[in-house]
Amino acid sequence: MEQTDTYHYNVMRRAIAAIDAAGERPLSLTDLAADMNMSPAHFQRLFSTWVGVSPKRYQQYLTLGHAKTLLRDRFTTLNTAQSVGLSGSGRLHDLFVRWEAMSPGDYGRGGAGLTITWGWCDSAFGPALVMGTDRGICGLAFSAETGAQAAMDDLMARWPGAEFVEDPSALEPWATAALGMTGETRLHMIGAPFQLKVWEALLTIPSGHVTTYSEIAQSIGNPKAVRAVGTAVGRNPVSWLIPCHRALRKSGALGGYHWGLPVKRAMLAWESARADAAPDAR
Repeated sequence: MEQTDTYHYNVMRRAIAAIDAAGERPLSLTDLAADMNMSPAHFQRLFSTWVGVSPKRYQQYLTLGHAKTLLRDRFTTLNTAQSVGLSGSGRLHDLFVRWEAMSPGDYGRGGAGLTITWGWCDSAFGPALVMGTDRGICGLAFSAETGAQAAMDDLMARWPGAEFVEDPSALEPWATAALGMTGETRLHMIGAPFQLKVWEALLTIPSGHVTTYSEIAQSIGNPKAVRAVGTAVGRNPVSWLIPCHRALRKSGALGGYHWGLPVKRAMLAWESARADAAPDAR
């Protein structure tokens, strides 16, 4: 990413971490700006441009009860959306994503014969590990909670037969599109057939909305497979782009998140803020 984008991402990451650490105690604009070494006016302008709402309003989206509000007001049923079919392409995050699945044979060989390029980049949700084949991004992990080595080991273990080559510059166009939400990015999905069905269902959940694990199970024709769906959601290798963070429990609890619940809450808060700001912008 360009230097200015990296700077903004780091500022927003630090701001989100500060807001998250404060818990239910809201931070004043003055305190937040001081933490970022900025004037209140400059920080407010930068934050509102990136998120779409003020820091004060954004803090409301990070409360623990926000998930229940989302289930009440922005619950998405998937049956109608699923019927349109997304095998090949879909809209996601105001960004055009093209994706394809690896053949079952290639999956069964654990990625043998594949060359997977990897590199680190900055994101609003902490350091992001991006991996990709010549066909598109195949892995996206966030290490703010797990640590860099754990994220690396996790993704590499999914394709034990592949050759891994560090080359962040080769991934930069896709990473910029994916994390900056501009242009086009491609995904190369590597998973078992059941996992691919679950991930495709996740792609139908609009930004700013949520669904439940049981709703996903219904939409893929396996209503009793809620536990298996939860496992497949957790095994999604391309977090954020395939939005596993939008799957909640029926109770309104966040459920688990492979890269840490603070990351999941930050993603849901960011999307909710953007969704609420969109009508105002229009």
